[in-house]
Amino acid sequence: MLKLFRYGIYLCAIFAISGCVKKPEQPLYDNITVIDELVIDENSVPIFPKKAALTTDTARRFSIELPKRCEVDWNNQSVVSVVPSEKIEIVRLGAGDELPELQVSDYEFKDLTVKRALDKLLDGTDIAVVEDEPLYEKISGTISSGALSDAVELMAKMGRAYYSYDAQTGELHLSHNGKWLIKMPQDETIIMALLDAMHGADMRNLLVDWQDKTVVFTGNYQTEREVARIIADISGKKYMLAWDIDVYRVYPRTDNPIVWMNLLPAFGDKNVKMSIPGVVGRALVVGPEINTKTLQEFLGQQANVVLISQGTFAIPNGWQSRFDIGQCGREERLETDLIIGATGTYGDFAGRNKIDAKIVLRTSNGELSSFNIPSSVGDNYVIIGIPTHSFVTTPETLVSPFAELVVFMSPRIISIVDGTSGNFSGANELIGDALRDFLSE
Repeated sequence: MLKLFRYGIYLCAIFAISGCVKKPEQPLYDNITVIDELVIDENSVPIFPKKAALTTDTARRFSIELPKRCEVDWNNQSVVSVVPSEKIEIVRLGAGDELPELQVSDYEFKDLTVKRALDKLLDGTDIAVVEDEPLYEKISGTISSGALSDAVELMAKMGRAYYSYDAQTGELHLSHNGKWLIKMPQDETIIMALLDAMHGADMRNLLVDWQDKTVVFTGNYQTEREVARIIADISGKKYMLAWDIDVYRVYPRTDNPIVWMNLLPAFGDKNVKMSIPGVVGRALVVGPEINTKTLQEFLGQQANVVLISQGTFAIPNGWQSRFDIGQCGREERLETDLIIGATGTYGDFAGRNKIDAKIVLRTSNGELSSFNIPSSVGDNYVIIGIPTHSFVTTPETLVSPFAELVVFMSPRIISIVDGTSGNFSGANELIGDALRDFLSE
């Protein structure tokens, strides 16, 4: 009995002692990750690797031109518009001070660099000739008589160089490169065409002031000649061409491709005027009844339609330009590498006034397809049958093999008329009888 009593006391002591023992705390964090010997949890401050000093992606993509290029008002579109002709002027910047009013007579130079020829010409004056960069072009000629400024200008042009004079230091500087300002017209469509033509000539360093309608660029003698040719050509044109574009990705709702033959009973064969096959895809020339709204309604019966890009571009009659899908893309897409290029003229085509265009689809891998499209004013283009898989770069993809790219293009004519004529009353649209009279000219 005594033993049993002691055993009971012993058990009670154990329970008493156990009741005093501090319970272990619950772990402070439920999820702990160890990366490179660092403990990472939900309360950790993120640590990022140091980035190089590069322009951020969103800042690089910023462009004042995008709202002008990447928006189309399909509800207020005219097939022909009229704008006044305006003078486009190019002015050289950075020429410095005016040269002294000196006269040159009976000066001959032969097989001399520009610097040596000018050194010889300016011998005996306080003007020193400085080459800002080596100039190796040699010139020959004779100046019978004329002002010093005209002589220097002539000799610099002969050597494909530019000069600037600093009267304070008495130095005449020579360089291969110059800077110019172009005073552009007020119409933004013509401005865009001018910029596109300059981009097409591989000029990228363009600084555009959209408020006062000027553009500043730098370049060499060849650049100046190319820009002068573009300006002269644009100024001499009676017409310009523009295209408004919608680009769709179409996902069929079933495991079947889009049945494009249904377009004929849906709209009537009179509204599908021409079918032009390409290496990939097909271009349809359609009437005004097939527009962005009716095309989407037709496609919506068979597929899900996603607008992936929209925009507009213009070209002088007979020139070429391009539309970058990625520049005006709604978001990052497989097709952002695609470029739609166009060349075109408006005028006599076998006795009829037509738009004679060549549309080219290109990616960084080269030309995907092209179409030669003669069409009448008011017609639209629908490019079909371009598989989305043409833009897939991985061995496998979740994109349906029947998904395709559809491009809707609506060409426009911009008639450039004399702004000083009494018949011009500002930029307007040609519709009704006025449009019929215009087309019959």
